[in-house]
Amino acid sequence: MMNTYGRLPIALSHGQGCRVWDTAGRRYLDGLGGIAVNTLGHNHPKLVPALQQQIAQIIHASNYYESPLQEALGAKLCELSGLSAAFFCSTGLEANEAALKLARKYGHDRGIDFPEVIVFEKAFHGRSIATLSATGNPKVQAGFGPLVEGFVRVPLNDAQAIRDVAASRPNVVAVFLETIQGEGGINPARWDYLREVRQICDEHNWLLMLDEVQCGIGRTGKWFAHQWAGIQPDVMPLAKGLGSGVPIGAVVVGEKAKNIFGPGNHGTTFGGNPLSMRAGIETLRIMEEDGIMANAATVGAHLKGRLVAELSTLPGVADIRGEGLMLGIELDRPCGLILTRAMEAGLLLSVTADTVVRLVPPLILTQAEADEIVALLVPVIQQFLAETSAAA
Repeated sequence: MMNTYGRLPIALSHGQGCRVWDTAGRRYLDGLGGIAVNTLGHNHPKLVPALQQQIAQIIHASNYYESPLQEALGAKLCELSGLSAAFFCSTGLEANEAALKLARKYGHDRGIDFPEVIVFEKAFHGRSIATLSATGNPKVQAGFGPLVEGFVRVPLNDAQAIRDVAASRPNVVAVFLETIQGEGGINPARWDYLREVRQICDEHNWLLMLDEVQCGIGRTGKWFAHQWAGIQPDVMPLAKGLGSGVPIGAVVVGEKAKNIFGPGNHGTTFGGNPLSMRAGIETLRIMEEDGIMANAATVGAHLKGRLVAELSTLPGVADIRGEGLMLGIELDRPCGLILTRAMEAGLLLSVTADTVVRLVPPLILTQAEADEIVALLVPVIQQFLAETSAAA
């Protein structure tokens, strides 16, 4: 294997609900959900038979042919979002690449030869050259220059910074942001800020492109996190939780972006294959049938409340933030060691942006399991803070 991951010394063999087991037989509570992917947990009794049936019928065909499953999933995503059309790919990176291509084509169609896109500090949109260039993390960009041009970076939750760019950069065609930054440290865009950004985009005829790859598909307690602000984007990349573990990505667009691409402008080999489409259809169906989005809101609020009660007054805890089952605990020091210590205690999670403990468990998490996360995690954080010093 190429040296691309700093892996923990366990291999997972199987799972059930919000539990997973390693090859040595040790059991863990899954607070990571495959990095916000396993919406329905593991071995879901409704999802697995549907995927088995689909595998027995057809796994992959080609986009040379009509695809009833694509049409069904596209129609459902448009119904849930209020948008107009969808394109399917295989990953969040691909969905974000498609969004950036839409923005450039939109600019060229308006006679702008060098279109620019406003992006954000601490953003993360992927690791291809274009999405890496849109990302706001110098550490992950290092060693991969020259980066792609055409991005103007501003701080999050500062509408005046966007207005200042509008006054000085006539080639801007779009604003591209995560509704809640994931890899950047669980940093939410304020709802009033999103409404103002929507207004600015309308004033300048820009595309509003909201990356919901990590925060979409019910994770925050609404289908898409921007719905808390009562707005609609023009372009919305999705992935992660849409297929409950089967690789899938999507770009859902409104009327302004619906007809930017024509045949030959964009495409994919694996995107929209019948297996991934069935996974998306079944994920959304099961979420509706079982009230899973409401569960994410209720259990997420309970988990956040418990974490605030147990940790907020502890010296070294800088903030506890997030929405639904997308939560971050920011410490005042790098805390990568917590990854290993939590694993040893029987809890899987991640540390992002060096100092933020991230919890993105399956959306089927119960209140009792949320309490168990607290019982496992709080002592780990307490001990870690007692043994380490704050960052200079």
